[in-house]
Amino acid sequence: MSDARWALIEPTMTAWRASQGGLGIRQPVHDLREIVNAILYVNRTGIAWEYLPHDFPPYKTVHSYFTRWAADGTTEKIHNLLRGKVRRAVGRDPEPTAAIIDSQSVKTSSNVPEASQGIDAGKKIKGRKRHLATDVLGLLLVVIVTAASVSDTAGGRDVIDRLAVTHR
Repeated sequence: MSDARWALIEPTMTAWRASQGGLGIRQPVHDLREIVNAILYVNRTGIAWEYLPHDFPPYKTVHSYFTRWAADGTTEKIHNLLRGKVRRAVGRDPEPTAAIIDSQSVKTSSNVPEASQGIDAGKKIKGRKRHLATDVLGLLLVVIVTAASVSDTAGGRDVIDRLAVTHR
């Protein structure tokens, strides 16, 4: 990650680390920038976590940060921050005032748990359905994944409910 890109998210990452408390006895072992670089590497290459090259922090450490950030909303904060910067760069308000909602049914592989799948009767597809909302620039606002059997109306309602909470 370039210095310029890191400068965009570094305040958020520093605030996250400060919020983690701890006893303050020792310095963290791994630099957050290296953790982010490792996550981006896995995302870009599609490799399994355990095949992360050894010049990155240990894969279990990187994966632990990834899951913590997803669970505590840090990843979403970064996405919102970057989306706001993109919107400002093209002369728009950082918070969107309109959204475009759509859904798509996707076939799943045979090793996906049955409980998370369904059949989209209209398309005759067994799998999952992505319900999403974008702004007018095509930047993601909300993504919800359901079984394909969930109707577009019900999924759309869930997307709108989530939009109401996250984008006021």
